[in-house]
Amino acid sequence: MRAFSSPNGVKIQPIHRRSPTFLLLGKLFSDSESIQTRAEAAVLLKQLDFPVESLKVRLLEKLAQSLVDLQLKTEEISNGSVDSKDSSKEGSPGLATAAAHEASVHEFVEAVRAYCVIFPDSEKQLVKLAQDLVTKHFETTEEYVKKRICSADLLRVFRIIWTDVLLMDEVLHEAALPNYSLEAAKVAVKQYVASTFSHLLHDISDALTKVHVRQKKGGEEYSLQVVLEASKKAVLQGSMDVLLDFRQILEDNLELLVKLKDLIIDLVQEGFQDFFRALDDHFLLLSGKNNSPSQDQGLTEGTLGDKAFAGLVLVLAQLSVFIEQTAIPRITEEIAASFSGGGVRGYEYGPAFVPGEICRIFRSAGEKFLNLGEGGRGVESRVEGKHKEPREVHMFVDLFLQELEAVGREVKQILPQGLRRHRRNDSNGSTASSRSNPLREERLTQSNTQRARSQLLETHLAKLFKQKVEIFTKVEYTQESVVSTIVKLFLKSLQEFVRLQTFNRSGFQQIQLDIQFLRTPLKENVEDEAAVDFLLDEVIVGASERCLDPIPLEPPILDKLIQAKLAKTRDQIPIAS
Repeated sequence: MRAFSSPNGVKIQPIHRRSPTFLLLGKLFSDSESIQTRAEAAVLLKQLDFPVESLKVRLLEKLAQSLVDLQLKTEEISNGSVDSKDSSKEGSPGLATAAAHEASVHEFVEAVRAYCVIFPDSEKQLVKLAQDLVTKHFETTEEYVKKRICSADLLRVFRIIWTDVLLMDEVLHEAALPNYSLEAAKVAVKQYVASTFSHLLHDISDALTKVHVRQKKGGEEYSLQVVLEASKKAVLQGSMDVLLDFRQILEDNLELLVKLKDLIIDLVQEGFQDFFRALDDHFLLLSGKNNSPSQDQGLTEGTLGDKAFAGLVLVLAQLSVFIEQTAIPRITEEIAASFSGGGVRGYEYGPAFVPGEICRIFRSAGEKFLNLGEGGRGVESRVEGKHKEPREVHMFVDLFLQELEAVGREVKQILPQGLRRHRRNDSNGSTASSRSNPLREERLTQSNTQRARSQLLETHLAKLFKQKVEIFTKVEYTQESVVSTIVKLFLKSLQEFVRLQTFNRSGFQQIQLDIQFLRTPLKENVEDEAAVDFLLDEVIVGASERCLDPIPLEPPILDKLIQAKLAKTRDQIPIAS
């Protein structure tokens, strides 16, 4: 004989070890027995007039502990083990796990059914247990969607949860589990959409940051054209893939998702609007124009060198044009075809996706990056104020021409050719022709230093009144426009530099030699020869104004030094075998 006592201290009459009651109590509290077997034992005990009410607290605690085994596991849903759809296929690797999960849920449902009969006043506790299980399911789902998953993965998890919800709703309708799960599903879907756009942003960033990064294998350097095409594909094809993924969720007939259709449409439209704003911010971050600490550090790992940076900015400029003119129209067309409607967010807030605004953002960004790319190309002008008699062209000229050649190679990869304009000829009144006249040569050769400086200034002022030369025009998306602007910025910087120096006669003559040597190669690379001629002359005028004895080199000497430099340059060019 053995006596039992209830959790509330009420003593129960001694029971013989071999009696049915004793055996049923053993099953009721055995951890090795299933939930359903325990519930059946409780029903039989009640039929035997056993005071099971006194055991309610302990039984419900046991039922609550069983929920741990019913919760979805991240590792199981990651490899597809718990998949009621695939588990029907013979030989499926997740067959046993899926069957076990389904069986466990059925046992839980039967236990709830039995306890509802045995303990009519336990409904509140049972409702909380069922809602806790649904909550745990969706918490696991929210962790799962942080990984890179596709719509098929999310749909598989939703089907599992919805099946469990419907099974429990049959015996516990008071819990309103369909509505309860609907609210939890909204959170999971929002998180999935946000995570998907985050991964898309990472893909585009990865494509962009391959500029001038050498591959680990083969040591081959990425060309700007390759990076630009890869980035275009990441934006457009990536966006199309994302839309296809979202469309599969939208078109699925799972009742849980059908109820979320309008929300999904709004989330996709809002998601693209926010995504392109974030992409614009990321472009600015890569260009150095936005140092916001809120930016994802994972997107900006690695530091680009100056050359890589300049090339990247040119890619950003061209990619911004592509987004404005190609990507946004395609995405807008797809959204109109598959994601029209919505309205959950409220009409007072206006449309969720505004392609016109995004186009304006990237049109402005493209122009900004184009100007930044030109400004980023600088050569330190090492021009000394005190100088010995010039014997050759200064080294800084070689450095600048080398850098200009590098720029030319880069822009040819990603920008189209434009039209050459403002060609110089002697009859069009260009600045070059007015500077290169006998009057100017005569003035610069005056022995009287003060008179020479005075005449230089007078001529310079006369030119400003007589002619209007447009120096800095709007930058176009062409090779010639970009190179021309870089040249103009360099010459303008050089002009400002010499105005802050003081030169002796030799220093002034060195400037004259360097500028004269630059004329031909610079005009061969620009579209606006008149403006370049004007700026070249401005450098010489600026140097003369800062010189106490601005006597220029004689033309024969100037020509001799230039020819010597050209010959030296030709000798340094390797002959192809």
